[in-house]
Amino acid sequence: MTVDFKLYLITDRKQVKMPLVAAVRLALEGGVRAVQLREKDLPVRELLALSQEMRALTKEFGARLFINDRVDVAIAVNADGVHLGHQSMPVEAVRRVVGNTMLIGVSTHDLAEAKAAESEGADFITFGPIYDTPSKAKLGVPVGVKALISLKNELNIPFYALGGIKSGNVSQVLGAGASGVAMISAIMAAEDIKKASSKLIEAITFIDKIICDTCSPR
Repeated sequence: MTVDFKLYLITDRKQVKMPLVAAVRLALEGGVRAVQLREKDLPVRELLALSQEMRALTKEFGARLFINDRVDVAIAVNADGVHLGHQSMPVEAVRRVVGNTMLIGVSTHDLAEAKAAESEGADFITFGPIYDTPSKAKLGVPVGVKALISLKNELNIPFYALGGIKSGNVSQVLGAGASGVAMISAIMAAEDIKKASSKLIEAITFIDKIICDTCSPR
C-alpha cells in the first residue's frame, strides 16, 4: 500500500454546518482522496458506527480512510490506515498488530519527532503547525516554512504540512519540499465544501506540476 495522495483531509464535525458524513461526501466530490476521521471525543460505539459510514463512503469514491488513534476501530472497519499521536500506541506496536495491511501516519511537531517516527516505521507524517492556527495553538509557536526544508533533507518518507494551510500559502509549503498538505478548517469550515476542495486540489496539482517541471532529476 502506497502513500499516493497530496491532500489529507482531517475531520472536525464541530466545524461543519451539516452532518459530518454529508460534509465529507462534498469534499470527496471535490476531489479529496484521503480522509482522517479524527473525532476523539466520541464514545467508541459512536465512533465505530461513524467509521463504518465513512468506510462505505470513501470506498464509493476510491479514497483512503484513516482512523485517528483507535487501531481497534481501524481494524474493525478495514480502514486503509491509522494515524497516531504522541499519546497513541507506539508505531512498532501498531505495526506488529496490522503488519503491512495498513498505512501508519504519525503527528509530529519538530525534526526530532519526525525522525523518530520514520525510524520506528511510520509510512508518513504530518508536521506542524506551520502557520498560526487556533486549532493547533496548544502546540506552541508555529514552526514556519523553513522547517520544511530541513525536513526534506532529513526524511525519506512523505510528510504533510499542517496548521494554517490555505489556498494562498499552499505554494509556499509545497515549494519548501512538503509532500502534500493536511487540512481541517480550510475545507471543513468552508461555506462551499465541494468548491473549496476542488480549488485546493487544482492549486496543488498546478503547483506540483510546476515544481516537477523545474526540478532536476536526483
